[in-house]
Amino acid sequence: MRKALFLSLCTSVLFLSCNDKDDSYAEIPSENYPNVEAVFESTIDLNNLSNYANQTIPPYITKDNATLNPITDKGATLGRVLFYDKNLSSNNSISCASCHQQANAFSDTNIASVGVNGSTGRHSMRLINTRFSVESKFFWNERAASLEVQTTMPIKDHGEMGFSGANGDLTFNDLILKLSAIEYYKELFRFVYGTEEITEVKIQSALAQFIRSIQSFDSKYDAGRSQVANDNQAFPNFTAQENQGKNLFLTPPVFDATGSRTGGGIGCAGCHAAPEFDINPNSGNNGIIGVLNGTGIDITNTRAPSLRDLVKTDGTANGPMMHTGVITTLQAAVGHYGAITIAPGNTNLDPKLTPGGNGQRLNLNATEVNAVIAFLRTLSGTNVYTDNKWSDPF
Repeated sequence: MRKALFLSLCTSVLFLSCNDKDDSYAEIPSENYPNVEAVFESTIDLNNLSNYANQTIPPYITKDNATLNPITDKGATLGRVLFYDKNLSSNNSISCASCHQQANAFSDTNIASVGVNGSTGRHSMRLINTRFSVESKFFWNERAASLEVQTTMPIKDHGEMGFSGANGDLTFNDLILKLSAIEYYKELFRFVYGTEEITEVKIQSALAQFIRSIQSFDSKYDAGRSQVANDNQAFPNFTAQENQGKNLFLTPPVFDATGSRTGGGIGCAGCHAAPEFDINPNSGNNGIIGVLNGTGIDITNTRAPSLRDLVKTDGTANGPMMHTGVITTLQAAVGHYGAITIAPGNTNLDPKLTPGGNGQRLNLNATEVNAVIAFLRTLSGTNVYTDNKWSDPF
């Protein structure tokens, strides 16, 4: 049997993955995949796949939630095609990339992203370093138990991609039939899984591999962290302002009985620990409880993306922040945490924001605000916006 048709099954309740990491792509005759070659001739070479599986990860990064579905070059290549393919929507107008754009750190500059039958109920979360998070659940309200489960939920949403099986929509099985009739998918699924059969589990596995491959470790922060033993040391490549901001970010605040800060830092790391800057799974909401559609409050949003690449290196925001998109600048983000209001009905506010039962008052001066902003900007890289392996292959 050809190496290209080797089927490696890595099974769990959530996924099926091809995990043949010793692929010899030189053994793959292009004539076996003529439709892939014709459609993606300038973007995908099955004989010379992009490196998704063995990217450099800094030694100080220890979290990895990809162990049950390891990234492979083959699987992530299929995931890339699926991620950008508008055929995954009911009217061929929307892809995953429509709401998660590479140019904006895989988020959207719109507050609500446009779907086939309306718009999303929350702002589209950035997809940076999802692999390196201790939080295993996805969506702002953590309704998906894993990234694998999350990947097909927008496809099955009436408003987003339209294969809901309700409200007059086709079903997900109809999508599978649709993709099964597309020649390049017949070849790609055979290339990855050894068979042309398409299943939801295979789609989930490939999409999750591609999304987890999207990593950003070429920031000023990473250049500095690689030169020291731990985050608490001054980074030699940082300005005095950036090091001050780092210290404020990492150091817990000292509060008086009224919740007013009297010393220490501002404690961002209590929810967004370095060096991954992901969200603590035990976090409550951050006091932003608005809704995009309708009225009332929503106190269930307790997840957040990594703080990496909140903005581009020039300070330009990668779209609005928070699930409502209500925050549009780093200054506004810092300002929000500077004065927390305990809103009526918000029974899920993170207790770290309510010292002594009162909404925290950080009492930041302009120098401190500017220092924290300067530090947050050091978390942004450049490669994630331009690397071809994460770009549109069509």
